[in-house]
Amino acid sequence: MQDTSLWFPYAQMKNLEVNYEVETGEGPYIQLTNGMKLLDATCSWWCMIHGYRHPEITQIIHDQADKLAHVMLGGLKNQPATALAKKLVEITPDGLNHVFFSDSGSVGMEVAMKMAVQFWQNQGQTKKYKMASLMRAYHGDTTGCMSVCDPEEGMHSLFSGLLPKHHFAPAPTASFDAPAEAVASDIAELRKVFEQHHEEIAGFLVEPLLQAAGGLNMYSPIYLQEARKLCDEFEILFIFDEVATGFGRTGKLFAAEYAEVTPDIMVLSKGLTGGYIGHAATLANERVFNAFWDDDAGKAFMHGPTFMGNPLACAVALKSIEVFERDNYLDKIADLNQLLKEELLGFRHEAVLNTRVLGAAAVIEVKDAKALHGVQDFAISHGVWLRSFDRYLYTMPPYIISADQLQKITSVMKAWFTTS
Repeated sequence: MQDTSLWFPYAQMKNLEVNYEVETGEGPYIQLTNGMKLLDATCSWWCMIHGYRHPEITQIIHDQADKLAHVMLGGLKNQPATALAKKLVEITPDGLNHVFFSDSGSVGMEVAMKMAVQFWQNQGQTKKYKMASLMRAYHGDTTGCMSVCDPEEGMHSLFSGLLPKHHFAPAPTASFDAPAEAVASDIAELRKVFEQHHEEIAGFLVEPLLQAAGGLNMYSPIYLQEARKLCDEFEILFIFDEVATGFGRTGKLFAAEYAEVTPDIMVLSKGLTGGYIGHAATLANERVFNAFWDDDAGKAFMHGPTFMGNPLACAVALKSIEVFERDNYLDKIADLNQLLKEELLGFRHEAVLNTRVLGAAAVIEVKDAKALHGVQDFAISHGVWLRSFDRYLYTMPPYIISADQLQKITSVMKAWFTTS
C-alpha cells in the first residue's frame, strides 16, 4: 500500500511515486540513496547559493547551537539578531535602516503588507488598505500573499473566493535592455491603476527585474525608476520582494541596484541564509519606521512571529554574507552570466519560444508545456536535477558551480530538445 504519511507540495498524491531520496549533498551536487549523484540546477528552489555542506556554514550551525538555538525576541534580544540587523542595514540600498525578522519569504511579505497598511492607519488614512501588484507576480503561498499573486494564472485562482481583492497592473513587457520609449506603455498602464485607485492603495509590490515563479519574466530597470516616481506622486509605498532576486541572483547584490532605486520596504529570504535554515527580513526606511514611533502603544507594529530573530538562523545568515563578500561572489555570478548567455541565448528549436538570461538565472520558454513532459527524468538520466514548471525549463545554479558543471547543465537542457 502506498505510504501517504508525507504529503508533497504541488503534486497529486494519488499514485504518486517519489523515487529519489536525497541522502547528502556536497558543493553543487545532491547524493541520492540509490547511489546517483546529481548536479542541482535549481539550487533547491533558488536558495542554496553556496551549495551543500559548506564547511564554514555547517560549523557555525554547530557553534551557535552549542550557545543558543532559540530565544523569543519579545522583551529579549540576542547578539546574532542584533549583528545581522546592522549588517543588513549596511549592505542594502541607502535608507533601509530598520529590520523586522520573520521565518520565511511568504511571512516576510505578509509583514510588508501589514506594515504598509498600518503605516497609513497610524496617520489617520484609514481608506488605504489595499495593495497594487503585477500580473505574473508570485509573492508566496500564504493567504495574504496569494491575494497579490497573479489572480488568473496558477494555483491561486483555486482560492479566489477566500482571498481579498487587490489591484493589478499588467506585467512589464519591455525587456531588461529596452530603451525608455519601450517602457513607456508599461508605465502608462501602471499610472492608470494608480489614478483610479490610489486613494485605497497602501503599497505597490514588485519582484524587481525578475518575476521568478511567474515565468522568469525579465524586465527593465527603467520600469522601477518610473514606478518609484508614480508611488511618490500618488502617495503609495513602494515594496520590493527580493526573496528570489536578493543576494546576487540578478547579477548585483540586490536587483534594486540596477535602477538605483530605494524602495520604502524590502523583503529578503532564500539566499539570506544560503538556504541552510529558514529566515526572512523585512526592511523599512525612516519614513515608514517613524510612523510607528509614538507615545501611543497602539501605534506599535502589530506582528510577532515566534521564530523571528532566531539566533541560529541569524548566525547562519551572517556567515553566509561573510562568505559571499569574502569570496567575491559577484565576480563568480558575472562569469556564470556570461556562460549562460553563450550557451542559451539564441538557442533555436521548433518547440522553443525564446530564451532569457539575467545574472545567474536562465530559462528556455517553450510554446506548449507538453514539450517539457518527461524532461525531469531525462535530466536525471544524464546526471542533472532539473525541475521545470509550466512552459519554463530553467536553471538557477549555486554560485560555487564551476564552468564545466554549468556547461553540463545547459547541455542537458538543450539536449532535451535535440535528442529526446
